[in-house]
Amino acid sequence: MSDTDLPLGKAQDSEPAATPVGHDGVRVEIAERSAWSINGGAGLLLLVVLLLVAIWMFILADGAENVGLFATIGTLATVAFSVLVTSLTVVSPGDTKVQQFFGSYVGTLRRSGLQLTLPLVVRRRVSVKVRNFETNELKVNDSDGNPVNIAAIIVWQVADTAKAVFAVDEFEDFVRVQSESALRHVTSIHPYDNAGPDQESLRGSTETVAQELAEEVAARIAIAGLEVVEARISSLAYAPEIAHAMLQRQQAAAVIAAREQIVDGAVGMVQGALRQLEAGDVVDMDDERKAAMVSNLMVVLCSSSAPTPVVNTGSLYT
Repeated sequence: MSDTDLPLGKAQDSEPAATPVGHDGVRVEIAERSAWSINGGAGLLLLVVLLLVAIWMFILADGAENVGLFATIGTLATVAFSVLVTSLTVVSPGDTKVQQFFGSYVGTLRRSGLQLTLPLVVRRRVSVKVRNFETNELKVNDSDGNPVNIAAIIVWQVADTAKAVFAVDEFEDFVRVQSESALRHVTSIHPYDNAGPDQESLRGSTETVAQELAEEVAARIAIAGLEVVEARISSLAYAPEIAHAMLQRQQAAAVIAAREQIVDGAVGMVQGALRQLEAGDVVDMDDERKAAMVSNLMVVLCSSSAPTPVVNTGSLYT
């Protein structure tokens, strides 16, 4: 598989094979390879032939002069049948069979259907279907030190069956633990919100955070022959102990933003009103009268309650 064919989030710079240490201190490369096999139909036909030969030899041995010869051939055919019958195996679509011969890895069967392979081997079924799981909801401090509850969905599959079986114990548990560890690390380097100019927040940049999470998980599980197809944030919220305070902060920020917009609009309306009054020679106002009018208009336009008009029948100067 070329680098351009790698699924989303797969670590392209990871080591090509896991290298566990043997009993003699020598590192042994483990990588998937194809196991020898032939079509199961041909193998089944061969077994039927051996069985018929064995039966025919024993029949001929009864009353024949060369009893020993026929009995020997029949016995050999029976032994061959007994050995080869252990070579038949069925591989379902989406599954593989990892084979060991007296403890040694001899290859993996990926082709589905009935097959005749090596006899006297131990086979372990390993699914290569795409799987997914949701991590536990973790409480992690973000980059600002605020406790955050977060969970993610990880979509993954087995890419190298030999590594998955022999490089780690229980690769399904391995991917779960490494995914939660990666999620903790990614969460700790981002703020929940209010990110700086060069920062990505957990709430505002979920796509970027998910991509980082996929790459982080892929790098951690590559040693087990696993690859990440996709990663998504499934749950994100402040921890309950600070959720109310953070809600108040968000509400205050919303109120401030709304007030700023109201003030900007009111200033524009006041400027427009003064220009129209002056352009139409409706009234001639000095600076003091303009200041009073601006003050009254700003109070009316920016007030959160309905204004109560007061009619002034006197003069500003008396």
